[in-house]
Amino acid sequence: MTILIKGGKVINPATGMEEVADVLVENGVVSKIAKGIKDKAEKQINAKGCFVMPGFIDMHVHLRDPGFEQKEDIESGSRAAAHGGYTTILAMPNTKPVVDNPDVVNYVHNKAKTVGLVNVMQVGAVTKGQMGKELADIEGMAKAGIRAISEDGKSVMDAALYRDGMLEAARLGIPVLAHCEDIHMVRGGVMNADAKAKELGLPGITNSVEDVIVARDIILAKDTGAQLHLCHCSTKDSVLMVKVAKEEGVRVSAEVCPHHFTLSTDDMKEADTNYKMNPPLRTKEDVKALREGLRDGIMEVISTDHAPHTFEDKNRSMQEAPFGIVGLETAACLTHNELVLGGYLTPMQMAACMSYHPAQIVGIDKGDIQPGKAADVVIFDPEETYRIDKNTFASKGRNTPFDGKEVTGRVKCTICDGEVVFNELNK
Repeated sequence: MTILIKGGKVINPATGMEEVADVLVENGVVSKIAKGIKDKAEKQINAKGCFVMPGFIDMHVHLRDPGFEQKEDIESGSRAAAHGGYTTILAMPNTKPVVDNPDVVNYVHNKAKTVGLVNVMQVGAVTKGQMGKELADIEGMAKAGIRAISEDGKSVMDAALYRDGMLEAARLGIPVLAHCEDIHMVRGGVMNADAKAKELGLPGITNSVEDVIVARDIILAKDTGAQLHLCHCSTKDSVLMVKVAKEEGVRVSAEVCPHHFTLSTDDMKEADTNYKMNPPLRTKEDVKALREGLRDGIMEVISTDHAPHTFEDKNRSMQEAPFGIVGLETAACLTHNELVLGGYLTPMQMAACMSYHPAQIVGIDKGDIQPGKAADVVIFDPEETYRIDKNTFASKGRNTPFDGKEVTGRVKCTICDGEVVFNELNK
């Protein structure tokens, strides 16, 4: 199919391009970017007033497939991704069975090719069954196409074993995506340990639960030479440690999720488990540090940690309900609303954090819409104001604290490999 995108502002971090131009897509590839393209196309999209950016890449998604398809599956998750402007998503391995061998990797990739709307790349577990006792078949999974390893949902608490996993990842040339949580320090906590927790009478999770593992993993990465990517950072000291590690030449990158740079515990509503996520919402001081870390390029990735749950799962007490919120369909609008309009990021930085930088870290030829590259494109209206409505989500999950929030900025069209997979333009 040939698609002509007319009159949008093309924002491409790979080349620094930021100007109004037309984009011609032919046979799944960007073939031309110029003003006033006259070529005939099977489909023409009017993008006037919109940003035309490389399709977003989410390094942190829970598709729940296999094993928990009542929460989400590859088809519904990829549809949610398309609605959110994502053209590539990395699926975490804490499924049932755990993605710890090539067979499960192949299942996900094959199903994604059949029912998925976007590129789904599976992440492999570090240890068998995520039990923290024995390394998984990392080499076998790498041959099957995993782009990274992670024990997401927990940390590998055996530092020697984790070091072995890092050495294997370094040998194979794939990054380690680290969930930083000292499980021995959680002690039943369900939210940040601060005055709000005391007010609600709930057990708290200290910043140190995250910080001690961030420090450990940075040290191990320095020791092994592994490429370390810190997932869903939530504390001010995480930002500081990443900054110092980079100054020391450690191969480390870090991501921040929209809920952590948007909300603090001051925003929490009593008994609303949609505010329960791991790591938890922190203080306004932490939120400020995360925003500044993204602004200054210390934290270079915005990911969602999209974690859908059923209504029944979340309709329990704060102590009993599972951690996690959905994020694929709200990340772009929250990033624009809170960070771009808030003066922390430029539109170019937004595109870099949500597309170009993730592609560079994972080592894929994406996040770039210059001619000759795959036509993974998102068209984003920076001026449309609306209220987030969870009932319109394509995801099976409705567990979000942002329902009803007014935001400015909306994904209008998503093109993946030259195919329109979501479109609200020209209606």
